[in-house]
Amino acid sequence: MLNYIFKRMLSAIPFMFMVSLTVFILIQLPPGDFVDSYAAAAASSGETISPEKMADLRHQFGLDRHILIQYFYWIGGIVTGNFGYSFEWQSPVKDLVGERIGLTLILSVAAMLFTWALALPIGVYSAVKRYSIGDYFFTFVGFIGLAVPNFLLALVMMFIASKYYNQDVTGLFSPEFQSADWSLARVYDLMHHLWIPMIIMGAASSAGLIRILRANLIDQLYMPYVVTARSKGLSEVKLLIKYPVRIALNPFVSSIGWILPNLVSGAVIISIVLNLPTVGPMLYQSLMSQDIYLSGTILLVVCLLTVVGTLLSDILLVILDPRIRLEQ
Repeated sequence: MLNYIFKRMLSAIPFMFMVSLTVFILIQLPPGDFVDSYAAAAASSGETISPEKMADLRHQFGLDRHILIQYFYWIGGIVTGNFGYSFEWQSPVKDLVGERIGLTLILSVAAMLFTWALALPIGVYSAVKRYSIGDYFFTFVGFIGLAVPNFLLALVMMFIASKYYNQDVTGLFSPEFQSADWSLARVYDLMHHLWIPMIIMGAASSAGLIRILRANLIDQLYMPYVVTARSKGLSEVKLLIKYPVRIALNPFVSSIGWILPNLVSGAVIISIVLNLPTVGPMLYQSLMSQDIYLSGTILLVVCLLTVVGTLLSDILLVILDPRIRLEQ
C-alpha cells in the first residue's frame, strides 16, 4: 500500500506540470489579454486609454514577454510559494485565494457528507423495498432533484428562508463577521449560514447516487454468497451491512475523485446567486478578464483536488472491497 501511494505521488508531479502548462496556454488562447479587457471596460464607462498607456501596462504586468517566459515565471514562483500577482485585484494571488479555498473546501466537504447521509439510507431502502410505495416516492423525488436546476432551487430556498423565517441566507457570514478574525462566534455564524448552500449543492448529487446505489445493491442482493449467508441464519440487517451494502458502496467512495473538484468549480452559478465567498465566482471573473495568474492558480488547485481525491478513493476502495488489490 505504501509503495503504491509513493508511486502515485511521484507520478502526480509530471502530471501536474503538464496540466499547469496546458491550463496556462488555454487561458491565453482567446484574443487579447488583460490590458485589452481593462481598456474595453474603461471604454464602456467613457474613459479612453491611450496606446502608450496600454503598452506601459503590458510591460508592467509582463504581458509583453513570450508566453513560455510568462509560464516559467509563474511556475517557478509556485515552487517557492509565490503564485503570482492578480492584475485585476492588484494583490498577490496567494492572499486572494487563501481563505476562499478554505471556505470552498468546508462547503464542499459539508455538501459531500450531506449527499452521503441522504443517499445511503434512501438507496438501501429503495433496493430492499423495491417497487414499494416508498421506492416509487423516492424515485419520483430523485427525478425531480435531477431535473430542477440548482440555481432555481437556490432562489426558491432564498425566498422561503427570507419570507417565512426572516433569515438572510446569502453569503457565508453576517456583515459583522465578513472581515473579522476567526473565533468561535465566527465559526458559529458560518455554521448558521452553511446549511442552505450545503443542501442545494448536495441535492443533485444525492439524486444521482441514490439511483446508482439502488441498482448496484439490487444486483448484489441475489448473488449466491448472499443467499448462502441468509440460509445459514444470518440476520437480515447484519447480512445487508456486512456483505451487499459494503460492495455496493464502491460508487460512493469512487465519487470522491470527481465530487470535490466538481463542487469547487461546478457551482459557480449557485455561488453567484447566493453571493458565496468561494473560488467559483472569482474563477469566473478572472477568466472573463484574462487575469492569467489568478485563474491559472485556481484551475491548478482544482486539478490537484482531482488527483488527491482520486488517490483517496482508490485507497478507500481497497479498504472497503478486499477483492481489489492495488499492487496488482
